Amino acid sequence: MKYNLAIIGLGNVGTGLIEVLIQKKESIKTSHYIDIEVVAVCDKIRGSIYNADGLDLNLIAELANSKRSLDEYPDAQHGMDSIQSITDTNANVVIELTITNLKTAEPAITHVRTALSHGKHVITSNKGPSSLYHNELRKLAHDNHVQYRIEGTVMSGTPVLRTAQYGLAGCTIHKIRGILNGTSNYILTKMEKGAEYDAAIKDAIRHGYAEADPSGDVEGWDALAKVVILSNVLLDGNISNADVRKEGITELKHTDIKHALSEGYRWKLIGEIEKRDGQIIASVSPQKLPLSDPLANVMGSTNAITFETDILGPVTIIGAGAGRIETGYSIISDLLTLHQIQTSR
Repeated sequence: MKYNLAIIGLGNVGTGLIEVLIQKKESIKTSHYIDIEVVAVCDKIRGSIYNADGLDLNLIAELANSKRSLDEYPDAQHGMDSIQSITDTNANVVIELTITNLKTAEPAITHVRTALSHGKHVITSNKGPSSLYHNELRKLAHDNHVQYRIEGTVMSGTPVLRTAQYGLAGCTIHKIRGILNGTSNYILTKMEKGAEYDAAIKDAIRHGYAEADPSGDVEGWDALAKVVILSNVLLDGNISNADVRKEGITELKHTDIKHALSEGYRWKLIGEIEKRDGQIIASVSPQKLPLSDPLANVMGSTNAITFETDILGPVTIIGAGAGRIETGYSIISDLLTLHQIQTSR
């Protein structure tokens, strides 16, 4: 089966996806009988290219990594905007990788709605549409007989949603707890080693774990979006951002962390969801975890989630929660799942 991809957004994740495809495209074709072609790429800053027969991935990666314009790409149609790249190309799968907006979900939500309405599958790692409009988009995909896949929105390439939906099929998940933001976890790890809060943030920015404005991470907004997604995808919730109680790590001091350790505890920013009598109770907050808790020993920028189940008890998944290659891989992983579902129908 052939999948023609239109990639909307050629930032870090889009470039990571191209690099993963360069490495894995032929082996995927051999092992999964899937022919993947990137036929369109559109980026607000770098421009757009389209060739119905497929684009040269190595050249796209070269242009992206050297921060050059896609206008330099030969033998392609140039000048399409994002909507045209979705609707006026032979792409049957749209990969939405624009910047995350947790207030309005734009421009991603328009891209996703347009693609689904035109009968095209959507794969995205963008948290905006899924945290604000997941149930609407799931219905829109169903009504148009296509798929909307979002594995990369929670823990990058670590297969959290897929593990819960397929690996834990038959179990009832009644509670989810997790370290869902690698930046905050890195900062807390540095503070435990002696750094004060401001110094730990500067170190996180210097190493590329945090943006120049890290408020979305340290104030809990990023983790909140992931809590909403987990609630609505895995626990059949219908909650919004306003339904989640949120507190970040900005008030924690080095002395708080040291005192907790002396008592056998460790501070972590925890996203927590529980289903009680059909109602979703969700929060993001710093918590003192006993060192016996698997989440307490997840350090650095690593993420982790514990699913509390009726049959298996607690099941914990630990892995990368960010990274352009890791998130790029999540897109490929979703494409393989999409293919499996399509061929089983």
